[in-house]
Amino acid sequence: MYAVIKTGGKQYRVAVGDKVKVESLQAEAGDKITLDHVLMIGDGDKVEVGTPTLDKSVEATVLSNGRGKKLRVVKFRRRQNSRTRTGHRQNYTELEITAIGGKAASKPAAKKKAAEKPAPAKKAAPKKAAAADADDLTKISGVGPVIVGKLEGMGITTFQQIADFTADDITRIDEELNFKGRIERDEWVKQAKEFLKG
Repeated sequence: MYAVIKTGGKQYRVAVGDKVKVESLQAEAGDKITLDHVLMIGDGDKVEVGTPTLDKSVEATVLSNGRGKKLRVVKFRRRQNSRTRTGHRQNYTELEITAIGGKAASKPAAKKKAAEKPAPAKKAAPKKAAAADADDLTKISGVGPVIVGKLEGMGITTFQQIADFTADDITRIDEELNFKGRIERDEWVKQAKEFLKG
């Protein structure tokens, strides 16, 4: 079984047990995270494709946070002594995929329990309806799947809610989620208002 996930504006094909380096996430080594932007899941001949995403998730454990290999950028212009050199090291988070679509490879017993108890499927219906009302907050620059999960935990799921943030709301959320001024720095309110207009 494999899945195609989207995080940090990039797509990755992953399977249970794979180790993958993705764009930096706000998580510490040992944390367990859920990647909600699942574009496709394949299991043998059976393939599920989202429109654009599936109502399933991929579970992963954070192995480490680090910085990639240094890239050297050199710019030349047709002018005397016009040359600039810069270096760049991209931050990354290394993940180990532990489960796809709620199914872990090393736990066949979990499949039996799921077959015996069809009740959780009924509970998933309201969640799907709520997800249909929610906006894709990852369109806001600086907001990734991890932050979306934290905002959902606070009941924030739409552009309208972010556009209506007051100075007190921004301060409170900044302190609760330890964003260190990210909301104002990345201009979430301004971006949310632009998405509502468009």
